[in-house]
Amino acid sequence: MYLYNKYTTVHRSMERQIIVEIIISTNTGKPIYEQITSQIKAKIMSGELRTGDSIPSMRALARSIHVSVITVQKAYEDLQRDGFIETTVGRGSYVAAQNKDFFQEEQQRCAEEHLEAAAEIGRTGGIPLSKLVELLTMFYEEE
Repeated sequence: MYLYNKYTTVHRSMERQIIVEIIISTNTGKPIYEQITSQIKAKIMSGELRTGDSIPSMRALARSIHVSVITVQKAYEDLQRDGFIETTVGRGSYVAAQNKDFFQEEQQRCAEEHLEAAAEIGRTGGIPLSKLVELLTMFYEEE
């Protein structure tokens, strides 16, 4: 079963429409708050959400994807702790000003985790390093 949300809000100062889509899957072992966190981080890192853009309120997002406010609160706390959003009482949550180096480091850390898992699978499965490098090169250059 998949729950799907398309939340639309208009950012007043830039007069542009910001569409935030959060897709929650119950078929994965990943907690819902982590799914929310990773999807919002990805939207910020890709530039889809920019500095100063507002994100849905905790209550509105929880209601629209049919989860507890506490679940969304946990996701927003993680995003704020990691410097991706700023929350102001009475004003809501906004994308924090970040530099590209921070985002690149976050992406590199994520890639390292996946590469570590791939290396372990290769070692235990008897896959030669040259084959793993070949596969990584193919995926990297794929458009």
